[in-house]
Amino acid sequence: MSEPILELRDLRVSITEHPDIQIVKGVDLTIRPGEVHALMGPNGSGKSTLANAVAGSPAYKLDSGQILFKGEDVTAMTADARARMGMFLSFQYPTAIPGVTMVNFLREALKARRGQEMPAREFLGELRETLGTLKMDESFARRYVNDGFSGGEKKRAEILQLGMLKPDLAILDETDSGLDVDALRTVAEGVNALRTPHIGILIITHYQRILNYITPEVVHVLVEGRIARSGGAELALEIEENGYDPILRELGAVEEVVS
Repeated sequence: MSEPILELRDLRVSITEHPDIQIVKGVDLTIRPGEVHALMGPNGSGKSTLANAVAGSPAYKLDSGQILFKGEDVTAMTADARARMGMFLSFQYPTAIPGVTMVNFLREALKARRGQEMPAREFLGELRETLGTLKMDESFARRYVNDGFSGGEKKRAEILQLGMLKPDLAILDETDSGLDVDALRTVAEGVNALRTPHIGILIITHYQRILNYITPEVVHVLVEGRIARSGGAELALEIEENGYDPILRELGAVEEVVS
């Protein structure tokens, strides 16, 4: 069995500005190369907090636990150091950067990722190849980053970054948020086109619909900062059919017994 790309050990996370508010309350999670994991849960369960804490956002404080990335303890590392190592976070609400083209943004990002600048011809060749894989027009790369982009275009821009940076771990935080059916299918097809046996993917979502197009090996349900249940892809279908109420009732019954 291959070594894990990501291991979370009893991770507990609070808000930096409000350290008395703990949101993630002891999460254990292991993702191996080639695996797609889906993290689902009701609003306010801590899914995005977990994603941002793993990526190293300073907005969140690690109270205890460990984050191991490719076998190395990155718990104390900054976000940019984790990104250079091969960790990628697709934002729920990508920021617009007027005046900076996708081409220039991607070239600088690759320079930071690889530690050296790619020759222009090699970079453009790789960019065209990635655009082709994702079935995106080359004109897209000449636009300013997320400036005037639709919701679907912003998410496609994130997937283009994923394709160019070739990370070892991709965390997709509610990539399906705000997308219509056609845009969702396009983004999902892009993710599937970039799946390799070497990358681990964590998809964070409220709904099962993106999992109609990207089939996960494992589905986790996060409730009040804890993983309440894990299972196969069928668990997402169960949630789609019954909602989270059965799991919440089951969790409440367990907590009553424990108390």
